[in-house]
Amino acid sequence: MGAPHNIKRYGELWPEFRIRLGLDILNILKNKVIISGGWAWHFMSEPGHTEYKHAHDHKDIDVFVKKENVAEVVMILQNEGFQKVWTRYDHLPSQENFRRYEKTVELENEKFYRITIDFFERDDLKTVKSNGFTVVEPELLLSFYRNIHSSDKCWAVMAAKDLLQKRIDPLGHPKLSEIPK
Repeated sequence: MGAPHNIKRYGELWPEFRIRLGLDILNILKNKVIISGGWAWHFMSEPGHTEYKHAHDHKDIDVFVKKENVAEVVMILQNEGFQKVWTRYDHLPSQENFRRYEKTVELENEKFYRITIDFFERDDLKTVKSNGFTVVEPELLLSFYRNIHSSDKCWAVMAAKDLLQKRIDPLGHPKLSEIPK
């Protein structure tokens, strides 16, 4: 589980290039993947929201892929310059058949940025459409913070828990991307 946030850092924004590069690959994959983690909360938030670092985790991109789409998604990733990266989890048995793909992009000023996609294979997910993307259904997504995702202190996660307890649909709710009071 994620460490408590340093509230003095609330208000920090994700760099524009990180959001842009994530959106670039997700737009290519959008009809073949189910988005999870911080990017799912991103798409469940209001369009045009401020990209606060503590609202949604954009360090990596978590996607689920149905078995029927695995080969095509792998081909797309490879065609886009992503390569399979071995992790300590690769040898462990799991329902999700985990894989990691990464791509290094050169930014201005000769700086480099790595895009990481954590790829899980799974056919049985409850999903919703939000802002044109297929994402893991919010209540199911919250259950993943026990074993698949780690940033359970993000504002969207905490807000979604609260909204669902009050029987309020979190899809498109402003609390998913606003600074908590």
